Amino acid sequence: MKNIKIIETDTSRGLFWAQQSAGEVTAAKEMKQLVIYPDEKETTIRGFGGAFTEAAAHTYMGLPEDKKDNLIEDLYGDSGLRYTMGRIHMNSCDFALGNYTYIDDGDETLDTFDISHDKKEIIPMIEAATKKLGRQPVLMMAPWSPPPFMKTNGEMNHGGKLKSEYKELWAKYFVRFIEEYRSIGIDISFTSIQNEPMATQTWDSCIYTAQDEAEFVADYLGPAMEKAGLLDKMKIFVWDHNKEISYVRLKEILSRKGADRYVSGCAVHWYTGDHFENLRLIKKHFPEKEIFFTEGCVEYSRLSDASDVQNAEMYAHQMIGNLKGGITAIFDWNLIVDFQGGPNHVGNYCDAPIKALESGKEYEKKLSYYYIGHLTRYIREGASLIWSSKYTDKLDAAAFLNPDGVRVVVILNKTGEEVPVNLREDDECVELTLAPHSIQTVLYE
Repeated sequence: MKNIKIIETDTSRGLFWAQQSAGEVTAAKEMKQLVIYPDEKETTIRGFGGAFTEAAAHTYMGLPEDKKDNLIEDLYGDSGLRYTMGRIHMNSCDFALGNYTYIDDGDETLDTFDISHDKKEIIPMIEAATKKLGRQPVLMMAPWSPPPFMKTNGEMNHGGKLKSEYKELWAKYFVRFIEEYRSIGIDISFTSIQNEPMATQTWDSCIYTAQDEAEFVADYLGPAMEKAGLLDKMKIFVWDHNKEISYVRLKEILSRKGADRYVSGCAVHWYTGDHFENLRLIKKHFPEKEIFFTEGCVEYSRLSDASDVQNAEMYAHQMIGNLKGGITAIFDWNLIVDFQGGPNHVGNYCDAPIKALESGKEYEKKLSYYYIGHLTRYIREGASLIWSSKYTDKLDAAAFLNPDGVRVVVILNKTGEEVPVNLREDDECVELTLAPHSIQTVLYE
């Protein structure tokens, strides 16, 4: 063990990504160990990002120019979260200024297809991130609802289903959206079939059973994308909903003849609890399929009484557990929200790691921002999840091996007590102390 660096966030001592002095490397000690196994590699990490929702883009565009630059640095810059990915919505979502699509109502030819709406605010924010990053963020898309005339309930909100006679047209709509973005130099690398396909929401939503998803991907979306020559650079994910039935849902979809050919992975959210075991089941039975975490946020409707520390710890706990479960990419929800937790066209407000102040001209970084950074800043694209074992459940911990050989060990203490740790690899160790309600990232070679 050499070149040890310890980065710590501990609000009680005013520490945010503070580099601390490492203790002396000694012979391994028997007790209180967190043991790292760099030769035991599992999944390869693609990266981290957040969602370029219309709400985020609208809030971003309202900032003064210097604050806009600062925000993109805080998200995609080297001094910030070092994000490399992003999620976008096709048609409106709840975090939009209102319902919208890219065609005139009733257009069955797609002749009126036009992404001018996105060019106003969403695309400029993507372009700013691209400039900061030096390359375009890897993008994943998802629809919340087809246009109203394609649905059984005749509206974008309140669920409803895709009408059978419009399945082919809706698949062509996907293709057209991807091609329109490509025509202005923006590539989309991943798509899911439907955001939260089993949730009837007061906002943009559409219901798909597992059979519906399987049929749509096997008979319509997959062939449409293949015909358009998109599958060389595009991958299709299913589910895009909470984790608790993710394994069962993926298993049922893949049992349909033809679906496996087009489905590359399963996307999950966190809103109904940990359920990390379901991720392990997916990796066990479908090791060739990837799992992405595509959305999570602190909902005011559910967690309005939580403290900043609790919110930050939830983020870190989820990220550590999801990555250890086999997830290879993590997308936070809105990259920024306004002071209310929106804008949101049905009042479904939520918190975000970065939030604008009431003036709309400045923003604040919440504690969750710093906890997220303990992973996103140091786990590099192409890193391997490696095995680790810990002596106590008082800590959450995960270890990674970066392509340059640097080990990254993230350790979270959610308890109100100090927890000692002997971080060990082979016959060497270094002593650490995790302060109450703190998080550390340890880097070493």
